[in-house]
Amino acid sequence: MAIARVFPRRTSCTPDDALAFVGEPPIDPPPVDEVHISVAFTYDIKRAFDLAGLWVNVAPVTIGGPAFNLPSSEFTPGLYVKHGITITSRGCPNRCWFCSVWRREPKLIELSIRDGWIVHDDNLLACSEKHIRAVFEMLERQPHKAEFRGGIEAARLQQWHVDLLRDSKPSAMFFAYDMSDDRDALERAAKMLTPTFTRHQLYAYVLIGYPKDTMEEAVERLEFVRSLSICPFAMLWKDAEGHEDKAWRRLQRSWCRPAMIYAKQQGRF
Repeated sequence: MAIARVFPRRTSCTPDDALAFVGEPPIDPPPVDEVHISVAFTYDIKRAFDLAGLWVNVAPVTIGGPAFNLPSSEFTPGLYVKHGITITSRGCPNRCWFCSVWRREPKLIELSIRDGWIVHDDNLLACSEKHIRAVFEMLERQPHKAEFRGGIEAARLQQWHVDLLRDSKPSAMFFAYDMSDDRDALERAAKMLTPTFTRHQLYAYVLIGYPKDTMEEAVERLEFVRSLSICPFAMLWKDAEGHEDKAWRRLQRSWCRPAMIYAKQQGRF
């Protein structure tokens, strides 16, 4: 069955094959049996329904995706994310107020492990030891070094995780510093990892701009992460409609490129 996958906006995860589209249908769309509109962000839901009205002339349309907070099925490589990305589990046992993962997936679910080298689990380290070790075994046979773009929770990091990470030699692993509660755990993780890994491999998403946050406090968190020899990536909080403050956006952009971040530290900006 030929399925056209349509996305309201392009992201780093958007597939790039011939049946993946961003936005409106082309003038001469390919013959397909179905059109699936995949929505990652709540503020793109209206856009998705507008697109459905255009794509319905091509083939029957269904709309879904994480934005609707509905439980997901098994992961199919290359279908709604680009080739190379894999998701081996869904859900997270944490109940962070700003996160939709636990609302969408109330229970952590271990999936069948599909090949890929860019791991996008919600919380891989919350999985069973058997599952985690099986994921690393899968990564050993991939054509590229592993990248952990999610799922590495600092508070759950143990020495045997570090041993697996050391042996797999990942090109990147991303932690998160969302709330003040994450501070001690991230510092502990840094002490466990920095003897083996550099800031070119260690990153942390730092949530900024959420209600009652201040720019001074946000910059302090970013500077703290950098002081741990972990490269900080500012992630700007948005509400369900996607509203954002321009001043916060400027701050976020100044803390999302490693070259700029470390040039700033050396006084070149």
